Amino acid sequence: MTGPAAITLRGVSKRYGRNTALNGLDLEVAEGEFFCLLGPSGAGKTTTLKTVAGLDEPQAGTVELGGTDMAGVEPYDRGVAMCFESYALYPHRTAYDNLASPLRSPRHRLPAHEARERIGEIAELLGIDALLERPVGRLSNGQRQRVALGRVLVRPARAFLLDEPLSHLDAKLRQAMRAELKAIGSVRSTTTLYVTHDSVEALALGDRIGVISHGRMVQTGTREELWHRPYDTFVAQSFGRPRINLLPGTVTALGHFRSPDGAYELPLKVPAPPGTAVQLGVRPRDIRLLGPGEGPGAVPAGTCEGLELTGVVHVTELLGRATEVTVRIGGRRLSLVVPRADAVGLSPDRPVRLSVPPESLLLFEADRPARPGRRIST
Repeated sequence: MTGPAAITLRGVSKRYGRNTALNGLDLEVAEGEFFCLLGPSGAGKTTTLKTVAGLDEPQAGTVELGGTDMAGVEPYDRGVAMCFESYALYPHRTAYDNLASPLRSPRHRLPAHEARERIGEIAELLGIDALLERPVGRLSNGQRQRVALGRVLVRPARAFLLDEPLSHLDAKLRQAMRAELKAIGSVRSTTTLYVTHDSVEALALGDRIGVISHGRMVQTGTREELWHRPYDTFVAQSFGRPRINLLPGTVTALGHFRSPDGAYELPLKVPAPPGTAVQLGVRPRDIRLLGPGEGPGAVPAGTCEGLELTGVVHVTELLGRATEVTVRIGGRRLSLVVPRADAVGLSPDRPVRLSVPPESLLLFEADRPARPGRRIST
């Protein structure tokens, strides 16, 4: 993180009865940063936002905004704007009135002409300018979602707290809104803490990303850091579609990686004692299909530039211009994504050869109960 911290959480814990929502959470978001908080359902993402906003009080730890401890500070005095996943709109009022409501409060009151201009800009950006006179109760879920997001963006705030703001939009509109959110000046110049369960969304939007699990921050960093140097298998599996392949094995006396059934051995220099249980991670798009693939882009036999594996095709699935191929190797299944032309003629049980660039491989400790395997530094 560069620059001063606009949002700081130190050792924050929050329990609801017997359920632990946050467990010693640490988080820093820089001034003006767009920070994405990524995690599965129940990881503590929404509780983090509510704690920053002052809607929930932590049982332990501190929350600071701009270096000031927020203990005892009411939500309306914190200067943050939060967009709820559940909309929280006035259904009997028009979309315009919902957007205007923050600007009519004593704290953010604007002259009528300035308010109209600001509302018009945000409505046009979100594609709801033709819906402003329509009651919210007559809007679709996607339209309501955009009104809820607009009500946050329209008001001046020291930080925006956005809880899955695109979750109810269709795929096409969601992609368009990601691009707009990334470019919008008001968001880019205002500190934003954005919650999502969608890794594509996090990679597209975040200046930095934090991966949260069971109320604890697992890793924070840029998209490049989390993609190429994940802290553990949980982080590695959080990014990429299809998900990263994880192959279990052990370290041989020569420091090589060997599969459990001995079907293959890769001449890697694994920095771990012989007999150590490890996992080899390789992303599907990093694997190359060698001969006897029949497509015009297939690499001819004998030109392998990486580690070679052999197996048989299990199934293929067309993904538009690409094809996902699942290959059985030594009792395990390995996914790879290749150009559609390279998959021509691939049918179930057909033998194939694969090439894996050594520099793309990730090594992890073996997973343990309730603890993903940590990355082994190489």
